Formats: sequence, structure tokens, C-alpha cells
Amino acid sequence: MRISYNAPVILTFTFMAAGIRLLCDWMPGLINYFIAPPVFNVSWTQYLAFVTHMLGHGSWEHYFGNFSLMLLIGPILEEKYGSKRLLYMILITALLGGVLNATFFDTGLIGASGIVFMMMVLASFVNVRRGTLPLTFLLVLILYIGQEVVQAFSDDNISQFAHIMGGGAGALFGFMIPPKGSNKPTPPVL
Repeated sequence: MRISYNAPVILTFTFMAAGIRLLCDWMPGLINYFIAPPVFNVSWTQYLAFVTHMLGHGSWEHYFGNFSLMLLIGPILEEKYGSKRLLYMILITALLGGVLNATFFDTGLIGASGIVFMMMVLASFVNVRRGTLPLTFLLVLILYIGQEVVQAFSDDNISQFAHIMGGGAGALFGFMIPPKGSNKPTPPVL
């Protein structure tokens, strides 16, 4: 029996984020290159951080919280949507999170939780049939996104906005992009 690199995008993302977290333990100032800035008049490296913030994590606890879920959901999505399309969805979600955070908030953004929420919502569309609305999608919205809306009013140093935005991106992708190899048209339009 041999070990296979079964989900290249998810595994590479996981290892890159772990490597950055490890380097940041040794060189604490490095983490600043992985925080999406709360403004637009910054250097090119900080503009790059509008996407690379997904690789940085403030602590190992933060890292494990995101990647334990991502390693459960991500390989299924990578198989169903394909590596290239999932990578595009991840990059678009990260960029949207970074830019929208800078537009509406005065704090930086770090971590992959927006990506995790995108994956949680997108996973509810994996087996959708044309003309139906998955009950799992509605329950994920109520349970996970609803909880984030309620917690948005607490002062906990967590970006519930990134979670909500990630869930919204997952819903859009779910409605717009059919799984790989599907001969069915895109899922229902509400």
C-alpha cells in the first residue's frame, strides 16, 4: 500500500500554510506579509496579501481549526469540481475577502476561514439535481452562516464577515458551476 497525493490543491495549500506558520514562529515579523491590509494605499507586497492572507494564521490553534475542516471537505470538492476549478474558487474567495475587508473594515485579515466557509456551503451542492434546492444548503446557511451573523455583534477578534462572505461565495459557485464531468446544466436559479 502506498500513500497518494489525492487532493493536490488542498494538500499543497495545507503544507504551504503549515510552512508559513512554522516560519512565523521563528521570524515573528514575517506574519505581517500574510495579513490583508485594511487600506488600499500600500506596497505591492500588501496588495499581494489580499490573496496570501489565506496562508497566514495567527497561531497553531487557528491553523488547526481551519485545516481540520478543510482536509475533510476539500478532497471531496477537488474530486467533484477538479483541481483547477477549486483552485480558482479558492483564489477568488481569498481576493474577495481581502478587498471587501479593506473596503468595509479598519482591521487586517488573516487566515483561511473564509475559504473553509466557502467549501462548507459548496459541499452542499455536490449532488444537486436540476430544479431542486438542496435542504443541506438551507441548513448550512441557517446553522453556520446564521451563527456567524449572530456572533458578528460580539467583540471576539474573529472576522465573521470573512466567514459570511466565504459562505456567499460558496453559494454563488454552487449555483453557477456544475461539478466536473456533469452533463447536467448548472443547478437551479432562484
